[in-house]
Amino acid sequence: MKTLDIKNVSFAYSRKGPQVLHDVSFSTEKGDLVAVLGPNGVGKSTLFKCMLGFMKKYSGEIFLNGTNIAAMTHKQIAKQIAYIPQSTHPAFNYEVLDVVMMGLTSSLSVLSSPKQEHIEEARKALESLGIAHLEHAGYGEISGGERQLVLIARALVQKSKILIMDEPTANLDYGNQFRVMQRVAGLAKNGYTIILSTHNPDHAFIYANRVVMMYGGRVIADGTPEDVLDADLIRKVYNVDVTVNTFENTCRTHKLCVPKDTEF
Repeated sequence: MKTLDIKNVSFAYSRKGPQVLHDVSFSTEKGDLVAVLGPNGVGKSTLFKCMLGFMKKYSGEIFLNGTNIAAMTHKQIAKQIAYIPQSTHPAFNYEVLDVVMMGLTSSLSVLSSPKQEHIEEARKALESLGIAHLEHAGYGEISGGERQLVLIARALVQKSKILIMDEPTANLDYGNQFRVMQRVAGLAKNGYTIILSTHNPDHAFIYANRVVMMYGGRVIADGTPEDVLDADLIRKVYNVDVTVNTFENTCRTHKLCVPKDTEF
């Protein structure tokens, strides 16, 4: 069964404004890790807002586990989809455990307080991501990569099996990018559907099983990274010359982008 099914979605922010999305269609299944690529301004974030039910005035249809999200409330959507934004420096230095507990808002009533079982769920989420030792640390005092993992833990306690991530490795150093993407790939292997935007084609080659390439508000390629992500497509979308080479290691064979030599 398709977990998400986006059918011919188009969107403009105003009646007379330009179209941001043009007839976008693709679908996902359980265990997919879909990398959404494309330069800035092509509509990736707008598409995510439509999928999350934040934007209502689109044409086309979006189905969430077989139900049209147009007929669902935000709370109903939140029980099935969790959104993980880019990590930012917080205004308030909450403890990490408290930040993770904020993921319970869709399952608790306004006047309810978290119970011990909820606290244990939050601790379990931190442990599953390898950051249990940060439980009492200040969210504003940990590294950017650790903050991103905390946001993922917050999504896990929401108990939604579909995770939408907006550039989860933005502004992270190489090591933290690796650690975050390893954890994300592990969630997909455990049955989560993951849709993430990235500017790095190598993330798609190494971790994703699907690529959706957007350009000019349209989907211009959709398939496995090995089938659709080639030097011609990258040149068209990003205006850079690369070669796509195959690399082998002890675990697997995969492709990577290598910039062509240029004169300075």
